[in-house]
Order: sequence, then structure tokens, then C-alpha cells
Amino acid sequence: MVIVHKVPRAQKLIVKKKALVFPKEPAQNGPLMEDPHAKCHHKNAQNPAPASESSIAAPSSDREYTCPMHPEIIRMGPGSCPICGMVLEPKEFTVEEEDTSELTDMWRRFILCTVLTLPVMFQSMAEMIWPHARWLNPFPWSPAMTQGVLTTPIVLWGGWPFFVRGVRSLKGLNLNMFTLIALGTGTAFVYSWLALLFPEIFPPGFRSHGGNVPVYFEAAAVITTLVLLGQVLEMRARSKTSSAIKDLLNLAPKRAVKVLESGEEHEIPLEDVHTGDRLRVRPGEKVPVDGKIQSGNGLLDEAMMTGEPIPVEKKMDETVTGGTINQSGTFIMSAERVGKDTLLQQIVHMVGEAQRSRAPIQRLADVVAGYFVPAVVLTAVLTFIFWAIWGPDPRLAHGLLSAVAVLIIACPCALGLATPVSIMVGTGRGAQSGVLIKDAAALESLEKVDTLVVDKTGTLTLGRPKLVGLKSFGELSEDDLLQWSASLEQGSEHPLAQAIVTAAKEKNLSLNAPENFSNITGKGVQGEVKGQSIALGNRAMMKELGLETSLGESEATARETSGETVMWVAANNKIAGLLSVTDPIKPDTQEALEGIRALGIRIVMLTGDNKKTAAAVAKQVGITEVEAEVLPQRKIEVVKKLQGEGAFVAMAGDGINDAPALAQAEIGIAMGTGTDVAMESASITLVRGDLPGILRARLLSRATMKNIRQNLVFAFLYNTLGIPIAA
Repeated sequence: MVIVHKVPRAQKLIVKKKALVFPKEPAQNGPLMEDPHAKCHHKNAQNPAPASESSIAAPSSDREYTCPMHPEIIRMGPGSCPICGMVLEPKEFTVEEEDTSELTDMWRRFILCTVLTLPVMFQSMAEMIWPHARWLNPFPWSPAMTQGVLTTPIVLWGGWPFFVRGVRSLKGLNLNMFTLIALGTGTAFVYSWLALLFPEIFPPGFRSHGGNVPVYFEAAAVITTLVLLGQVLEMRARSKTSSAIKDLLNLAPKRAVKVLESGEEHEIPLEDVHTGDRLRVRPGEKVPVDGKIQSGNGLLDEAMMTGEPIPVEKKMDETVTGGTINQSGTFIMSAERVGKDTLLQQIVHMVGEAQRSRAPIQRLADVVAGYFVPAVVLTAVLTFIFWAIWGPDPRLAHGLLSAVAVLIIACPCALGLATPVSIMVGTGRGAQSGVLIKDAAALESLEKVDTLVVDKTGTLTLGRPKLVGLKSFGELSEDDLLQWSASLEQGSEHPLAQAIVTAAKEKNLSLNAPENFSNITGKGVQGEVKGQSIALGNRAMMKELGLETSLGESEATARETSGETVMWVAANNKIAGLLSVTDPIKPDTQEALEGIRALGIRIVMLTGDNKKTAAAVAKQVGITEVEAEVLPQRKIEVVKKLQGEGAFVAMAGDGINDAPALAQAEIGIAMGTGTDVAMESASITLVRGDLPGILRARLLSRATMKNIRQNLVFAFLYNTLGIPIAA
């Protein structure tokens, strides 16, 4: 049912972040319809005019809605796009049940119009077979009058939303599919009533051999009903494109158990959880937010994040992620990231942003669509003129019918939807498989990648190094050497540093706070521990300090050849010893690299590690192009060099030192297990931090682009062939 209300003041537009933001419409109960007089400040649209006294109302809503074809259009509350006329979709999805009132309204219109259209169509077609059969029209008036009476509610009620959008498109000069539908059905309907009521006003060119003026009520009725069916099918299809986001949102529990200071426990809504709250998670329950275990332990199913079916044991001080399932055990956790800061919500936000972005290939469809509707209208006019001059009698009637056919058969929305719907499905499928795509351009560009540059630590390897070797060359004992090194490394977030600190804690060594700490990117760290000057790093750092490493070269070389990473320790300007750390290669790395190579992609490994260790790791995974002892600025140079050679480069890394190269590459791929800086710099984030994710992303890009091209080709062919046939 259409609800009519008075709009007290003009609907003004608000420009916000390059988007067109509409205020929400007054609250009413009824279908999600737009104000037909609202205009959009976009392209050739005019300035907004005051709304008229009768407008179509939309239910009040505090949510922002946007158009999949024109994501720059944003308005408060549901409605339709002022550019293309399509129904707007929520900008941010929630776990609440989806508002389907627009779909319900269209479905109701379609059903009732179908019931009325069938007798109109039957009577119109049957008259050609039984022209004098009285039973076809049992009423005391003419068959044409019966058709007109039945067609009137079809066009004026069933097709009312299309006329509203058509008028709005004409007033805003944003011609679209509804412009053509309104012109086509409106022309056929008005002409038929005039021919029925005032046949004397029509010249001979409109009359048949018997002198009658033919009517085309069945054309208006059938077209309106078929367009309603198309709207129903389109709404259903588009609602399914958001299923990936809704599946992600449903991973989060609706409530959490809060533990008070007194020890009492209360169940609270998830939105009432704040940072620092203590929460209890029992067996079978979902972890409500991101945080850290304070007491107890649990066996967590982290498949939603890692894809691994094997549960992971979590103990005190270990982090847990909201949405994962506690299979056994009970623990109390401290909430650290809540609301939109949780990993799950960040994933949902990223997927939503990607789905609303526009791929470069969309520009072609936009250019064509910009000229499409005016070209169709011109074709319809030329068609009418052609039939009116050279067509058979009645010429004008045939010309009118052919012109209406041209207007109706054209489908500009097919061109506009070809790309955004595929992008929405592709990014949603990617999120479900642990591949977060920042925007549509990245999804399109990934298909073109022919060179993959990968970091070693955290990308090819697990990124969880373990101290395996310790050698003292001076007066310090091995425990003292480890204690001083770990004390210094407390100030570093590098995985190698964490391996040293963890080893010291396992030996129950007390650590001291370092002073004058400095991190020399790509080389090491230095500072003071209990008044002693300590430096820890690679050979390059030792050489900068003027220290000779010959004393431990044989030991270092042997360890590096076996794939271990060696770090030298200097105390008071003397080499004191060395530490060696190994970082196991991820079990699926080699298989993933083989799959990537099978796609014809060249693989290059860059690492800040020494040449011997890098060569050992590269040999294990089958990489032949390696550049070791690379500083962050050198990584950018390598990427630029490859680009200069004509390569389309994707860079995969996980650390802060990878961020510049990730930004430089055409496609930056960050491991979800890495740093936030790396993920901010990347176009694609692999939630699981696994190399097979790169293979999945590439195959997803290829499938999505194939689907887009198929859609565009079909849309072009349909319109290219359909319009001339209709003419």
C-alpha cells in the first residue's frame, strides 16, 4: 500500500566525504519508496527543489543506505537511487532481520497484476482467433472497455513506483531504465484510452482497414507485470549478495557473561561490553570480543579465523578472538577490543567497503550507460517516424507500437549491475575463505599479477621463531648472555626478539629494563642494561660498530647453512657471543608456491636475513630468485626495478619493514598474523596468514573478472540485438 504524506520542508542534500547524503524521510508505515521530487547533486542533476505536497514516504531509519551502482549516493533511511532509480541497500549490515517490505510490496503488486493481466492478454489474443465470440466478453460494453478497466489498476497501481522514478529521472535529467518504462507503458496506456473514448480525434494513419482505432491495453499490462517480476527477481538476487557479511556477523554472540568485582556474574548484551570488562566463557559458548585470558583455559575452534578444523588450546595471558568457539574448559578473559574494534567487525567493515567500491572496468559501463537512455529515446522517435512513413497501414499505430517496444526492451541496468553485483559476490566469497579485499580495483588488478615478491619471516615461515642456539665467546656465561640480550630485546616487537625474550622467561631469568634503547631498522638493536652497553644484530651492524666477527664465523656459518638465523651480541664494544633462531617453514608453503607458479607467476624472495639462511630456506621451498640482507628501502627499490622491467607486481609481507614495499607494489598482500601497519598498507589481507590464501585470491579474482566480462558481453549483446529487433 502506498502511503501519502505531506513533506514540511525541502529535502536538502548534504555533501559528506565525496558522497551524496540524503536526510531520512518522515516515518510512515508503508513500502520503501522515495520522494519523487528529491533531486541529486550529481553529474547533470539540478539543484534540489522543494518537495511537493504529495510524496511517497519511506519508513524512518537511522541507518545509512547506498546504491550498488552509485556508491557515492548515501541517504538516511531506505528509498531509491536518484540516478538509476534502483532500491538502495543498507550501507552497514546488522544481525537484525532484513527489512523486506520493499520486496513484499513488489511481490504483492506482481501477484495482483498477474491475476488482472491474464484475462486482458487472453481476450486480446483470443479475439484474433474468434473475432465474433460473444463469450469472450460477457459484459454489456465492448471488449476494449473490459481490457481498459482491467489494465487501469495494473498500470496506475502496479506500475506506480516506476512512474514515480521515471518522473524523478526526467526532473533530475538522470535518465534511466524507469524513464523508458514510464514513457513506454504510459504512452501505450494513455493512447489506448484516448482511442477508446475519443476515436474521432485520430487521423486515418491510426485506423485499421475497418476504420477502428486499435488499442494496446494488453501491451501496457503485460509490460508492467513483467517489469514487476524483474524487480522481484532482482531484489531477491541482490539480497543474497550480502549473505557473506551476514554470515560473518552471525558468528558473534548476542550476549556475554560479565564477572563483577564481587564475583557475581550477570548476562549482558554484547553492545554493553566495554574495554577492561572481565567476561566468563563456558564450554560451547562463543568468545564475545577480542581479549586475553586472565584465568582458566579453553580449547578454541578458530576455524572462522584460520580455517583450521583442529581446535587450539588457550592458556592464561594468551589472546582470544571474538566469534571463536570454546569447545571445552572455562576461562575468564579481559575484554581488550570491543564493538567495531574487534577483528570480526573490522573484517565486516572491510568487506562492506570493498563491496561498495568500483572496479576500473566499471568505467566502460558507466560511459556507455551515460549515452544509452538518450540513444534509446532517439531510436524510438526514429522508429516511429520510419513506420509512419514507410510502414503498412495503419502506419501511425504500427509506428507507435514499435516505438513503445524499443523503449521497453532496452535495459540500461543490465550494464550498470554487471560489475557491482559480481564484486559484491566476489568480495563476500573472499571473506568467507579468509581473503579480505580492500576494494574492487584490487580484485580486478590481482588477475593481472605476473610477479609475486614474498618476504621470508612470517610469510614463508610461521613467524614464530624459536631460540635453538646460544654461544658465549667471552667472560659472560650463556645464561648471562641470554639475560642481557632478552633485557635489551624487550623493547622490540620483531619476531626474533620475541623468541629471545620467550627463551629467557622459560629459564626463569629476571629481565632488566633497557635504557637508551634504539632500533636500527634491518640491522638490530642497541642500548644499556644495568650500565653495560649492549648491541645485538647482524654482521652489518657489527661492522658499523667496528667489531670483528671472525671469532665465531665458523659456528655462525654452520648454523646459517642449516637455515638458522644468527644474531651477534656485543657487550661494551666487544663480541660477547651469538644467538641462533630458527623459524619453521609453514607446512603449506611449498604446495602453495607450486600452485602459484603453475599459474605462470614469477616468485622472488626478499629478506633482511643473511644470504646463507635465505638460500637454505629458498632451497626448501623451491624459490630460485632470492635477494638477502635487504633493508626496507631496498625492498622498495627491488619492487620498482621489477615494475620498470614491465612486471605487474604483488608484494606479500607481514612486518612494519614490509609496509613501504606493500604500498609500492600494484597489489600489496598482508598476512593477517602480521602488524597493523602492514595490513593498512596492503590491498589484500589474508586473515589466516597462509600462502594458499594468495592462490585463493588469484583464482577468485580470475573467476570474478570472468563473470563481469560475461555479464557485460551479455548486456551489450542483449541491447544491441534487442533494440533493432523491437524497432
